[in-house]
Amino acid sequence: MDIMFLLVAFGFGLIAKYCKLPPLIGFLIAGFFLNALGYSNNETLQAIANMGITIMLFTIGLKLNIKDLLKSEILLGSIAHSCMWIALCSAAVFALGLFVATSWFNLTWYTAVLIGFAFSFSSTVCVVKILDEAGEIKTRHGKLAIGILVMQDIFAVLFLVVATGKIPSPWAALLVLLIPARPLLQRLLSGSGHGEMLPLTGFIFALGAYHLFELVGIKGDLGALIAGVLLASQAKSTELSKSLMAFKDLFLIGFFLTIGLTALPSIELVSIALILCLLLPLKFLLFFGLFISLRLRARTAYLTSLMMSNYSEFGLIVGAVALSGGMLEMEWLVILALATAFSFIVTSVLYKHSHHYYCKHKNHIKQYEHPIPLHQDIYPSLGDAKVLVIGMGRVGKGAFKAIHAQLGQQVCGIDSDPDKINKLAKLGKNAIVGDGEDIDLWENLNIQNIELVLIALPSIEDASNITQQLKSTNFNGRIAAIARYEDEVEPLINNGVDRVFNFFTEAGLGFAEESLLWAKVCSESKQ
Repeated sequence: MDIMFLLVAFGFGLIAKYCKLPPLIGFLIAGFFLNALGYSNNETLQAIANMGITIMLFTIGLKLNIKDLLKSEILLGSIAHSCMWIALCSAAVFALGLFVATSWFNLTWYTAVLIGFAFSFSSTVCVVKILDEAGEIKTRHGKLAIGILVMQDIFAVLFLVVATGKIPSPWAALLVLLIPARPLLQRLLSGSGHGEMLPLTGFIFALGAYHLFELVGIKGDLGALIAGVLLASQAKSTELSKSLMAFKDLFLIGFFLTIGLTALPSIELVSIALILCLLLPLKFLLFFGLFISLRLRARTAYLTSLMMSNYSEFGLIVGAVALSGGMLEMEWLVILALATAFSFIVTSVLYKHSHHYYCKHKNHIKQYEHPIPLHQDIYPSLGDAKVLVIGMGRVGKGAFKAIHAQLGQQVCGIDSDPDKINKLAKLGKNAIVGDGEDIDLWENLNIQNIELVLIALPSIEDASNITQQLKSTNFNGRIAAIARYEDEVEPLINNGVDRVFNFFTEAGLGFAEESLLWAKVCSESKQ
């Protein structure tokens, strides 16, 4: 990658961060800025962008339960939304063409439907990036969004097969042998250790699956996703995902730059892209209406619909294939790139305030909620708990076990990841599935007997939001939280947390106290 690309990406990413916007918005703008300076996309940058998408899909697979795709809200929701959106969007594009007096906008119904299909996808890159930064991939709405994204990716693969005439090789049938090979693959991951071999193993699996699928005529990105799914149940899958995070983020900078470097837009093309972005509220309403009709809770429907209301990088792939086949003009690829970039900005900005907006307007949003919720959306009970531990990561789980040894069932653990809760429940421990930032959860839980809440989440924004929501339900107990850095302590205190434990300082203190106690016991035993 040209050093100029990195400098410009860094500069605009830093500006976006100072403006309290996601850095990806800065990277998108950097791409358009470089385009204006005369730079263009190149094979190296495109290879980096493709690498980012491949690694991202592999990490999605590491967190995916294939059974989730068969749930009605995902299977029916994705199919119904795609069909309804394509019909409405293609009609809008065809109608817009009647008012645009340019030769390349002289559309047939077939072309309009193709454009509607390209705009039907939601961005895997944008959605997963937002969920990663918010720590919400394992939440109800996060898993729902990822499930629908996977279904949309499958639709894209089917389109590419039909549009390019690239029929999978007969050898593709042998890919089913990956299923019985799963134990061997998981054993290889288990033996990769915890150092530099772990991310290298991830690259081998992701890129190996990519090229294997390409070899038999199937889109390689689907292979990376399936490779992740095959490893998802392995104990080290979470550690592997975290080890790849920095690489994924770095490579995805190339992807955002390539969007801006696609072509230099004119005022006319920018205007049309902005007009097409006016359809995003319609995309939101379609998702929301479908989710509500499928009996999802209003909050889940609202958050998922909001993050899915954007255009996708897969739309650019569809557009590029259509362009190479003579089905679209070059101007439409530019419009797709612009509209995708603008939609990223809209989603990133709106979702940043989504939880606050829901808390403020939840009564209005909940009036659309189905009176009979799905089984998995029924609110749990805390039992006889007096202490709550929110977040069953390494710190939270350690605290939960230590308190459980003293109080037994009087401590309850809460986490949005059902797998973590099921493991604790099988051991006879009091644990429930729940999103700590869900104000509806706190309003429907009986927390009158709770004396202490421990918030063991790495994000101080999450900890602050949970604290404010607890206060809004008139919680009178004490609240403790963890901080990774010293400058995070004061903001948490200012937001109502009673006691903040600096993660590294307290770990060192605990290590010292335990070591001194151990040394004292050893000394006494010798005497």
